[in-house]
Amino acid sequence: MKFALLGHPVAHSLSPVIHRAAYRELGQAHEYELIDAPGEADVARVVAALRAGELAGINITIPWKREAFAAADRRSALAERLGVANVLARENGELVAHNTDAVALELEFRRLVATRRAVVLGSGGAVPAVVAAAQAAGIVEVYVTARRFEPGSPPAAWPGAAELLRLGAQPLAWPAESSAARLEFERCCASAGLFVQCTSAGMQGKDSGEPLAQLVPWGRVPADALAYDLVYAPLETPFLRVAREAGRPTAHGLNMLVGQAAAAIEIWLGQKPPTEPLLAAALAELERRRS
Repeated sequence: MKFALLGHPVAHSLSPVIHRAAYRELGQAHEYELIDAPGEADVARVVAALRAGELAGINITIPWKREAFAAADRRSALAERLGVANVLARENGELVAHNTDAVALELEFRRLVATRRAVVLGSGGAVPAVVAAAQAAGIVEVYVTARRFEPGSPPAAWPGAAELLRLGAQPLAWPAESSAARLEFERCCASAGLFVQCTSAGMQGKDSGEPLAQLVPWGRVPADALAYDLVYAPLETPFLRVAREAGRPTAHGLNMLVGQAAAAIEIWLGQKPPTEPLLAAALAELERRRS
């Protein structure tokens, strides 16, 4: 069978390496490819290929997680709650949307932190999964800030803020835009134990990530506050580097990528591969690319 990752850009992705390692572990010979989809017409073409049986399943990454959700005939309860999907499967002639990002992130947060408050940076398709995962891991206060959240206008007018409020998160004005917004942001940061970077800043081929790396006042947050970056290429982004230099623990998104892939494979094939060989394959590929 053929599976694929749909997104834009996707050339950097480790998903083919991870999935091929999973198929080897399961003793199966399936194929996995990258499909770059710059526009909505490209997304529609790939979804049609899935409906026609030319593909057996699709992973979806930025910026098309909301479009994948909309394209489905049915959604899992978790995907329905979040309004975004990173997996499409064919089940009994229908396309079913799932969200394995939240499943993998919940495991990550439970493993790495014990806190009541998290601060999330970004407003893209991964943010609802981050919010839900944090809440499922016992984090009761989740604050989200994004460049689109402009000070001086009511939160109800901010793009995506209503969705966050529905999920139980609290939107914050972007702190780089005004002194009042900065003070409110720093107040929230002072007792937060988890900071999650959800933008593409610092990703290979994207912007440097240096301005965003300076956003969190690391010297004034708890000593054990974790900096978590969904980006995994490179393993240490500017966001993580600045946090590490301030003496705070850090974690990259590679374990989450492996976890969500294993969960997607279980949906498609009814078998969940062990994650250790998948992580090893991903790390080996990153090392090969650096050499």
